[in-house]
Amino acid sequence: MQGERRDAKLLAVSDVREFFREALHLALGHQHLRVRDHTEHYVVNLLAMFARSEALFEAGPDGHARLKPLALMLADAVEAPDDRHRYRTLQRLGDVALFIAGFLAGGCAQRAVDVDYHIAMGGRAYGALAQAPHHGPRRALAEVFAELEDKFQPLVDVLHEIGDGAQPDSPRDLLRLYELWHKTGSRRAHRLLLEQGVQPVASGQRPH
Repeated sequence: MQGERRDAKLLAVSDVREFFREALHLALGHQHLRVRDHTEHYVVNLLAMFARSEALFEAGPDGHARLKPLALMLADAVEAPDDRHRYRTLQRLGDVALFIAGFLAGGCAQRAVDVDYHIAMGGRAYGALAQAPHHGPRRALAEVFAELEDKFQPLVDVLHEIGDGAQPDSPRDLLRLYELWHKTGSRRAHRLLLEQGVQPVASGQRPH
């Protein structure tokens, strides 16, 4: 959050989950997005988990930490020996896709196609999980996955505000916002462009 944090002091955070809970709650309010309490709790836990780099990255064949491509995760899910492993891999795919597309937008959003790809892959993974059979208390988890699929793009905007949150500082930032809006339909990117005096125009349309 470059612009919003420029004059802010560093804060010592003793409870990562509480930090993300407050940040997510504020961002949801700013984006006028309502989600179930269980879904909000799920996303908070996701952010707290991936705050540890070892939870996000995996050791590659050369021993170096790497981020496993979503396509390989999908292949692992397809080839899983049983439903339990398949659902676990799909959940990992959805979680990583949401985190990367949203919270680390400053990295992958420089290539907007990556954001579009992560949104599509993550949404489908959560959708598959929502359709999977759940029994007893785990039925609430199916509702969480269904909402994550349905609101994946708006939640990406919410996480953008937490992890990126800045007003654009340069023409490159404006271009990145425009590409993000064009590829994903991000309402937040559209709003920030308008605030900077840029009227986004979809392909085939003329500016008013």
